[in-house]
Amino acid sequence: MAEIGIGIIGGGYMGKAHAVAFSAVGAIFDTALRPRLEMVCASSSKSAESYRRQYGFHRATADWRTLVEDEKVDAVVIATPQAFHRDIACAAFAIGKPVLCEKPLGASLEDSRAMVEAAEASGAVNMVGFNYIRTPASQYARKLLQDGRIGQITNFRAEHTEDFLADPEAPANWRTEGIANGTMGDLSPHIINAAHALMGPIDEILACIETVHKSRSGVAVSNDDQAQMMVRFESGVLGSLFVSRIATGRKMGYAYQIDGTQGAIRFDGEDQNALWLYLAEGPEAEQGFRKILTGPSHPDYLPFCQGPGHGTGYQDQIIIEAKDFLTAIDAGQSIWPSFAEGMEVNRVIAAAHASHEARCWTNVKDF
Repeated sequence: MAEIGIGIIGGGYMGKAHAVAFSAVGAIFDTALRPRLEMVCASSSKSAESYRRQYGFHRATADWRTLVEDEKVDAVVIATPQAFHRDIACAAFAIGKPVLCEKPLGASLEDSRAMVEAAEASGAVNMVGFNYIRTPASQYARKLLQDGRIGQITNFRAEHTEDFLADPEAPANWRTEGIANGTMGDLSPHIINAAHALMGPIDEILACIETVHKSRSGVAVSNDDQAQMMVRFESGVLGSLFVSRIATGRKMGYAYQIDGTQGAIRFDGEDQNALWLYLAEGPEAEQGFRKILTGPSHPDYLPFCQGPGHGTGYQDQIIIEAKDFLTAIDAGQSIWPSFAEGMEVNRVIAAAHASHEARCWTNVKDF
């Protein structure tokens, strides 16, 4: 067992989630590497010191370069707005430090490409924070697909829908400014990553992206509220993705349904401890979806709880992510989803924007 010094840049919503995760992961998963919360960085010395005290870090700084270059920081976690991801990651890779970066990987496809190139040149372990696909239920869904339990896949439908800007009278804020902060930059990366995890690479896309509420409190909205995307995977399977931040009533609508010739799978993030499975077998009168409650027999569940149906939560997804990152560092080998996957997600987003502008099917490989 060895200690590893963790530096987290950004102490807000995701910074706190990562700090809690790295505090707990060693005890939950008995990891070979035991994290030490070495340093936290925030936009001001006052806020950095506040986060240090709250989360239990040894030290604090208002300069991310100080954190990256510190000898006691062995691995860097980036939990800042995406505009800062590229500079921080490239600086860390230049001195060979592993990096866990929140999604989206970069504020643009150009950023993502540069980050992947820096990661490859460094050889350092890298990972992107796609946490939702790590639920025990979705991990089990991937296994069912790999085992061919529902036969040949015929269709994939998925959404990431929330309603934090459903009220047209809600004032403008940072989320309504700049294309990188719109729904395509904010929510779509998660469900595109889910599509990749469950179905494989996307070959081509037809997208319609719209801003429904074009101004808020007299301030023009400069990004998108929602988008509908038809996709064809490299396997030939047709699918659709819908993303929205104005889907009234939806709080965590990370959901998908996969149809096959011998069954179907469906999942909804608002009930993240359940997976619905339909198998076309037995008497017709007894066929139908059955609800599978996650338990110790499902991936990454038992370390949290011995009781079936007791469930895991959002924070547990981040703890699983921390476990994966530490496992990769210990092995000296990046594991999925690496920066390469983050770049592939950004390629799909770039292709979607191009498709919307051209009003036609667009090949992802062109980007």
